[in-house]
Amino acid sequence: MKKNRWGLRLTVLLLIFGALNMTVSLAAEAGSRDDPLVTLSYLNETFLGEILAQVDQKIARRNQQLGAVSGGTADTFTVVTLSSGQVLTGDIGCEVMLRVGSASCVASSAPGLIDETSAATLNSGGVLTQNHLYMMTIEDRGVKATAATTKLLVRGSYTVS
Repeated sequence: MKKNRWGLRLTVLLLIFGALNMTVSLAAEAGSRDDPLVTLSYLNETFLGEILAQVDQKIARRNQQLGAVSGGTADTFTVVTLSSGQVLTGDIGCEVMLRVGSASCVASSAPGLIDETSAATLNSGGVLTQNHLYMMTIEDRGVKATAATTKLLVRGSYTVS
C-alpha cells in the first residue's frame, strides 16, 4: 500500500506542475515582453518600420547640420539662392547667371567657366559679372557665393553644397 501512495503522490505532483506550466504558457502572449520570442512578422511589421523612421529622422537632422546638399535639374532658368560659402557645382552644359550678390569661379584647372556674354573664359577664383551668362563645359566646375545672399539663374543639372 505504501508503494501506491508514493506513486499516487508522484502522479499528483506531476499533474500540479503540468497545470502550472500550462497556466504560465497561456498567460504569456507570443511576441510580447513576457515572451521574447521574435517572429518574422514582428520584425517586418513593427521593428523594421520603427528603425527606418529613426534612421530617416537622423538623416534629416544630419543634413540640416551639414548645410544639406541639394540639387536639381532645370530645363528653364530657375532661381537658386546661396549663402556665403555655399558652392553650386554644375554638370557639363549647365548655365548660370549671377543676379544678386557676388560669386567666384570654382575649378581645379583652366578654363573654369565660359562667359557666353563676352566670349571669354573665367578661371578659378575669378569674379562673376552680374547679368553675364556662364557655362560649365568641363566636370567639377562651379560657382561659390561670396556674399551673404547670392541669387543665380540656373539652367541644367547642378548640386549645392
